[in-house]
Amino acid sequence: MSKLSPLERRAAFTLAGVISLRLFGLFLVLPVFSVYARGMPDATPFLIGLALGVYGIGQMLLQIPLGLLSDRIGRKPAITLGLAVFAAGGLVAALSHTLAGIVLGRGLQGMGAVAGAGTALAADLTAEENRGKVMGIVGVSIGMSFLLALILGPPLEAVAGLSGLFGLTSMLALVAIAMLWLRVPTPVRASRSAGAQPGSVVAMLADRRLWVLNGSVFFLHALLTASFVGLPILLVDGLRIPVASHWMLYLPVMVVAAAAMGVLLPRMRDDTRAARMVVGAVVAIGLALAGMAAAGTSPVALGVAATVFFGAFNLLEAALPSLVSRLAPASLRGAAMGAYATSQFFGAFVGGAIGGIALGHLGAHGVFAAAAAMTLVWLPLTLWGARRTAAPDGATNAA
Repeated sequence: MSKLSPLERRAAFTLAGVISLRLFGLFLVLPVFSVYARGMPDATPFLIGLALGVYGIGQMLLQIPLGLLSDRIGRKPAITLGLAVFAAGGLVAALSHTLAGIVLGRGLQGMGAVAGAGTALAADLTAEENRGKVMGIVGVSIGMSFLLALILGPPLEAVAGLSGLFGLTSMLALVAIAMLWLRVPTPVRASRSAGAQPGSVVAMLADRRLWVLNGSVFFLHALLTASFVGLPILLVDGLRIPVASHWMLYLPVMVVAAAAMGVLLPRMRDDTRAARMVVGAVVAIGLALAGMAAAGTSPVALGVAATVFFGAFNLLEAALPSLVSRLAPASLRGAAMGAYATSQFFGAFVGGAIGGIALGHLGAHGVFAAAAAMTLVWLPLTLWGARRTAAPDGATNAA
């Protein structure tokens, strides 16, 4: 197995920092938002869920266009444009005093749709045999940003308020732009004209293996966003844990989950094994969500279920984009990652909406029950994908 070159190492860690800074800003509000949003004058359960997930609409609409734009004008200019729009959205949310205003700001943040172009840039800067390692580094950095956001979000909110958290997201986006241009290498440009023809894009999007991966990330982020509609409220109202102490649950859960990802991720280099592990992760997520719904007021039961959920989530979060980049043609990698990110953030929007509706009708535990039911739709998709991956070439082509 080849080692990362110095250039690949620099690209991997610096770009991981760029991506993680932006996501850290997004994640910061997750552990506190649904609790404090209830006190706003126009708050309803649906609006709370919408505010958490609405950024997925802009992502859904603009990931493929910005991915194609990055194929044409270069990754860095396209990513810079998206980060600037993201920063503007954070400023709008920071200056808003109503939930409707925060919905507007979060929607604008979503229009900074750089996830596809950023992942494509990581793939551009690495050899194919090392791409899984680089995606793993990016995935670990995302997991760490998630962990830090869950720990630091409550105390930062206590100091700066919810508006301060949104203002911090804008500052982090500007820091990410500086890192992008000062530290991330610029890849050698591929041919501009051959890959981005409409027919080639349609053919790439018709690849049924990509359907499975895009569908999987849709469900993965739908379930994550729905869970964070209910989880902070469950901890405060059900377990009587103050927001400032939530890190005491999140820290051990995320450390164990990150360790599990580190053990399992290297085993997903083979396509057939990877497809089977995706199925196993979906089953684990469904059981974990059902456990969270049934945990009642037991912090131990909730902690065990949350550890399983976040362990499977972190594994898929790191593995799925690597699989997409491996399957996509090099000249269409930006568009392929844009389609992947479109599915990811559309899932966040749907999950926020479903979580808000479930919270209003079923309560916090009902949010997890609704999310667990969604895995019953996801599981057949991954089983179908695993069968296609394991089938001989002739059988796969005939399917």
